[in-house]
Amino acid sequence: MALQFKFAIASDLHIALPRTIWHHPARFHLVEYSIPTFEEVLSQLATLDLDFLLLSGDLTQHGEPENHQWLSQRLAQLPYPVYVIAGNHDVPRVETFDQFTPHYTQFGFKDGIQEPLKLYYECEVLPNVRLIGLNSNQFDQDDQQIGWMDEEQLDWLESVLSRQDYALNLVTIHHNVLEHMHDQSRNALGRRYMLGNPERLCEILQQANVKLVFTGHLHVQDIAYSDRYDFYDITTGSLVSYPHPYRVLNYISDHSGERLEIESFRVKSIPEQADLQHFSREWMGDRSHPFVIKLLTHPPLNLSEEVAETLTPELRYFWAYIADGDAQFEFPNFPPVARKYFEAFSDIPPKDNNITLVLK
Repeated sequence: MALQFKFAIASDLHIALPRTIWHHPARFHLVEYSIPTFEEVLSQLATLDLDFLLLSGDLTQHGEPENHQWLSQRLAQLPYPVYVIAGNHDVPRVETFDQFTPHYTQFGFKDGIQEPLKLYYECEVLPNVRLIGLNSNQFDQDDQQIGWMDEEQLDWLESVLSRQDYALNLVTIHHNVLEHMHDQSRNALGRRYMLGNPERLCEILQQANVKLVFTGHLHVQDIAYSDRYDFYDITTGSLVSYPHPYRVLNYISDHSGERLEIESFRVKSIPEQADLQHFSREWMGDRSHPFVIKLLTHPPLNLSEEVAETLTPELRYFWAYIADGDAQFEFPNFPPVARKYFEAFSDIPPKDNNITLVLK
């Protein structure tokens, strides 16, 4: 059947009222600009005829009630529906799980239906189109946050999708389901952004013919595809870190097939920063050194501190380029092992920012 709709995605807003901001000299996130940056996105989206807006987690900086309250009140003023899920920053402790949903009963979570501690839902966003919001936020035996899906939620998802009562199912979850960077699932720095137990989820999605999963958390623009399970994991970068992106997506199903047209945009200017892109890239570059040193001195490279220090200047913008999407790296002056390692982070198809995905 013919179907067409347009929606937008923004992720990792980290909304922080000034009195709630944690000032730390090494922080990457420009949370002091979280509200003006989000307002600029809303201003740009106001010119579009959107069917809905999706916010894929980390709505607030540290789950502060006043930040949730500010955001929920702002979302209620918008002329189109908004759907949200919780990110790890939104529920930093187990006891905050049941404090999250009351703020967002108009935005996917159903008032009086959602049980405490269950941060997942299904809802009809358009006729024949269902959105399934999942929860990937869990805690291990040491009360450390991890990306994980409990068996009860997976059973629920399998039951929901087995009904086959919608022509199209869209799924959103905060942690990445597929790898979005070279060696992500085997590198401790990258693995923490991934779901720790994706296998059964992937099998359920494949069985139900789900083609589109929308994630956040990584603060990177990337689109990954699984040949094995035949779906795309579309992750969107953060509004409080370079390059401050958001996406506008146009889904079309007609006589020529099924496709998703994706356009990516950046917040270029806010009242506080006339050239936000330059300021933000330098901010990230200024704080990149500890991160780069870890990459160089930890497995698999295990370089000495002395050698690592000689390579860091060329890696000042390494993470910024990855975050921007579609990065291509060349390091001809690096030692062979280091060159091979870092050039492997070059993006692989599909493109990350502007692309039409053919789904059928």
